[in-house]
Amino acid sequence: MPTPAPSNPNLTPAAAGDPVAAPNFEARLHTFWEKYANAVYMLCAIVLIAIIGKGGYESYVAHHENEIGADYAAASSNEKLKAFATGHPGHQLAGVARLRLGDDAYTNGDFTQASLDYQAAVEVLKAGPFAGRARLGLAMAKLLGGQTADGENQLKQLANDVGQMKTVRAEATYQLAAQANAAGHTDEALKYLDQIMTIEPSGVWAQRAMMLRSTLSASTAAVGLPSGGSPSASKVPAKP
Repeated sequence: MPTPAPSNPNLTPAAAGDPVAAPNFEARLHTFWEKYANAVYMLCAIVLIAIIGKGGYESYVAHHENEIGADYAAASSNEKLKAFATGHPGHQLAGVARLRLGDDAYTNGDFTQASLDYQAAVEVLKAGPFAGRARLGLAMAKLLGGQTADGENQLKQLANDVGQMKTVRAEATYQLAAQANAAGHTDEALKYLDQIMTIEPSGVWAQRAMMLRSTLSASTAAVGLPSGGSPSASKVPAKP
């Protein structure tokens, strides 16, 4: 019986041992799509849902933050600040609210309450300029509230913390100088005054340091001592 002719006369049956042509790219793509089309569609759907979900979440967060900001702006009294801080524990603005409450208690001489509020502010704010302010307030509240050693130690930590704002460090150092002066430790006070000039030589606390130094010079001269104590302590470093 004769062999049927191929449908395409230009093609001949492959002989045994002849290499078989590999399927081209279109054929491979078609095969892949037949096998994995559903999985590809599912993956695309998941990605699309994730994108939509992320956008929705970010929109929700922005709206929520705006609401919290509005609530903070409306807290016009200590009672409202307390309620705000209680209602938004852990939020940065709650830390700022506690800082404001601490400042108010400190101004009114209630150093025990000021310490509590400043401590709460420190725990929430953790870092940044407001955190430094809260730590400074806490140290001063403890110092003036009778916890002298604890307050002084915290002031020293702030004064030597190069990660803090220079103004915070300079004020902490000035308070240490004032404390040493009040205790009659003139040499120690002068040491702190010199330290201020290395921290922030052109700041407001440097100006106050020079004023305090002048009073120390006058008091030591009155009892027959060389003006300003030791020569090395009395010399104010030049501005860089």
